Amino acid sequence: MEIIQVETVDAISFITLNRQPANALSQDLLKDLSSVLKHLEDSKETRVIVIKGEGKFFCAGADIKEFTSLQQEKEYEKLAVNGQELFEYIENYPKPVIAAIHGAALGGGLELAMSCHIRLVTENAKLGLPELQLGIIPGFGGTQRLPRYVGVHKACEMMLTSDPISGSEAVELGLANAAFEESQLINETFLLARKIAKKSPISVKATLQLLQHVKTDAYYSGIKKEAQFFGSVFKSRDAQEGVAAFIEKRQPKFLGK
Repeated sequence: MEIIQVETVDAISFITLNRQPANALSQDLLKDLSSVLKHLEDSKETRVIVIKGEGKFFCAGADIKEFTSLQQEKEYEKLAVNGQELFEYIENYPKPVIAAIHGAALGGGLELAMSCHIRLVTENAKLGLPELQLGIIPGFGGTQRLPRYVGVHKACEMMLTSDPISGSEAVELGLANAAFEESQLINETFLLARKIAKKSPISVKATLQLLQHVKTDAYYSGIKKEAQFFGSVFKSRDAQEGVAAFIEKRQPKFLGK
């Protein structure tokens, strides 16, 4: 079974993450997603992209077990940079990208969603950046994008507590555009995407490019610093303990080392 599936209907290409059970962002999935997006960028049949998840989740985060195969601080930093570059590519994509979120968008899953131009959610979806629960930090742009949507203080609370918010709360905070019952999510997403697909691709592309000018030099400096800290934090003893505890399904014991 392919971990990325694509179906195009009425100029709308639905990209489905299908890496069960939680659609975790492995390096293979990220590479396949990048390849699919690059193909669709040149497709005249595609005017809008919708990213959704198969099964119970949109995406429950990065593949933590895959992280354990890395050894050096620079390897972790490079991992973060790769993810950041893909999500920056999505945010600068010349065609609208909509995230249709059900179940959960956590960690890397929320970072993926935040790189999309529009986010539609189910009312009971869970959205959050719980990395600190593992003794690590977000590494795919989450520390810089989340404050843009919910404000610095709420972003701080969400990351330091690791507590997720609901889809309905995400709409109230500005993190999501609209929330629906789960049975309505894909249909409502399709209706919005079809409305956008009727617009001139030239004007749509220009608008998307102009919206990126709100990002400052400080934003890009923060993205670079995030990758560096991701590497150094991941090599700490606390991070090793946090990842081990996650895999062993127990509470971590952090020592500040």
